[in-house]
Amino acid sequence: MQKINIALLSPAKNAYSETFIQAHKQFLKGSIFYYFGGELPTELEGGLLINSRKMRIIDIFKGHYRLNKFSLEEQALITSFKLNKIDLVFAEYGGTGEKILPICKKLNLPLIVHFHGFDAARKDQLEKNHNYKEIFNYASYIVAVSKKMEKELLAMGCPQEKLVLNVYGPRQEFLEVVPGFSENQFIAVGRFVDKKAPYYLIMSFLEVVKKFPKAKLIIAGEGELFNTCGNLISFYKLEQNIELVGVITAEKFRGFLRESLAFVQHSIITIDGDSEGSPVVILEASAAGLPVISTNHAGIPELVIHEQTGLLSEEHEIHEMANNMLRLLEDKNFAIKLGEEGKKHILKNFTLKRHIATLNDLIEKSIYPN
Repeated sequence: MQKINIALLSPAKNAYSETFIQAHKQFLKGSIFYYFGGELPTELEGGLLINSRKMRIIDIFKGHYRLNKFSLEEQALITSFKLNKIDLVFAEYGGTGEKILPICKKLNLPLIVHFHGFDAARKDQLEKNHNYKEIFNYASYIVAVSKKMEKELLAMGCPQEKLVLNVYGPRQEFLEVVPGFSENQFIAVGRFVDKKAPYYLIMSFLEVVKKFPKAKLIIAGEGELFNTCGNLISFYKLEQNIELVGVITAEKFRGFLRESLAFVQHSIITIDGDSEGSPVVILEASAAGLPVISTNHAGIPELVIHEQTGLLSEEHEIHEMANNMLRLLEDKNFAIKLGEEGKKHILKNFTLKRHIATLNDLIEKSIYPN
């Protein structure tokens, strides 16, 4: 079988929080041409997007006088897709799929659109992207990462036969972590944005330290709420208990998982409707054998079984989340048991191998439908 040339498109290159895109780049079967730099990509990793101005001049000299309805950026992508003999376009996020749709139609290229979270939930995205129904009609497959997202996409008009539920999977390195539960410490990793609500973690931990004054919370990541959270920590005099460590490597994260008591994340639906999909970082923490303390939000209850692999509270319930952290501080054996069951749950249901195999199958069926 001839090797497939895949155009993998994403808005941002190597965003630290988008480990799923890095996995797609590495493991999808075929030659990957990675385009990035906005919903309509403007750059090609390791290559060059041909400037469409030059191509128009060449066309004129050849005598091909024609009207072109495509923008310079679109024409550059069309030219690049042709030069690289692209067989299929794989669009990360619905907005990217919406922008690339006219090009796929022109070149008659199969299209797979992978939704991840905000693109299927946030109001401004849904209002801006008027062509989701056109995407649903044209695309070979639409990928959802949670049952909640699957229902949302169906409600928007996605045909059932094109919609595929395919939750992410953690990398093997996380399954190899052996947690020691050596510190009265909790670890959180994620962007400092509203839907992650890092300020709620701080408010919850304020209650935790009243009973366990030496307990620690490590929060890794960056974002627009970083300074706000730093101010909260200073105001409540929690500098000895809560540490903001910025962006960390996967290796550093695994180090924190080895010594911590649990992973914590207080995800919420924001005022503008933004929400999670199925957070990879929660999969990674469970794969490492750590219990997860989080909220009943989006795809999280599909990843974390309350009282079996972790503890879940309702969104905005900081007292309930504080109590869940206290339960593990008071009973380390319970934390160990939750972590062990969490690793089993991931191994059985959410491996990266399964996730990638599903995508590779969709790619092959899109190109060879019969």
